Amino acid sequence: MAAAESTKSYRAVAKLVNPRLTTQPRCRELVKPMSDNKKKEDASSLEIQSADQVVRHIALLIEGGKLGPGDRLVPERELAQELGVSRPTVRAGLHALAAMGVTESRQGAGTFITGGPPRLGAGPLSFLAALHGFTRDQIFEARKVLEVGAAGLAAERGLADRLAPMAEEVTGMFATLTDPQTFLVHDVRFHRAIAAASDNPVLLALVEMVSSLVYEQRRRTVEHAIDLKESAEMHRRIYQAIRDRDPERARAEMSKHLELARTAQASEQLDMPAGVLPSKVVGAS
Repeated sequence: MAAAESTKSYRAVAKLVNPRLTTQPRCRELVKPMSDNKKKEDASSLEIQSADQVVRHIALLIEGGKLGPGDRLVPERELAQELGVSRPTVRAGLHALAAMGVTESRQGAGTFITGGPPRLGAGPLSFLAALHGFTRDQIFEARKVLEVGAAGLAAERGLADRLAPMAEEVTGMFATLTDPQTFLVHDVRFHRAIAAASDNPVLLALVEMVSSLVYEQRRRTVEHAIDLKESAEMHRRIYQAIRDRDPERARAEMSKHLELARTAQASEQLDMPAGVLPSKVVGAS
């Protein structure tokens, strides 16, 4: 009896010192087995962390100069053993790297570090456009900052091997004046070719990302373009300025083209039939 009273007194004092201290039955409640849902959540979290480990590992190899553009990664099995993770986890990490444009998979050959200039997918930008409501005018402002400068750099550097792709796209535009969708493809490629001719991989990556977003928005309205021939002529003048290595004229022609394109594309939306007018917010569906 005395022992029981002593135990009660101890518990009472313990609760005063630490109110979070609970009786034994309550402790058993706290340590009951995890539910199946909790186990799944923890397993999913662990898998994500492990996939991040794969991404960090490849990033460190690139930063340390042990992997470069065009290099082949070790097979999945070796990478899994090296990092102490499962092969599905390695695949998840490689998928994340591919989405970032860091790696590419070649059928039957393996996974390689992407060669050539860096590429940024339009996915994240499209998501942000829908989330924050980028307007057409904001996109054109960004394009002017990027593409007017890129045209000037392309003219200054005058890389002969970069002129042919621009000329091909201009020819393609004149050949597809009655096919707006194909014309648009040549239009987008022309602007990317100028960015490539700037010989600045950062500019090229940014222009490609923005142009992908613009393409997705404009392909819904280009059928209502009023004068594609005028647009093709403007592109030809930009090309000629770059070919002549005249940076000032190249910047002026690109600036004029983008201003006229902004006005023309706004009218394309106004000319669409009632009920199918796309949102003025770029990225919205």
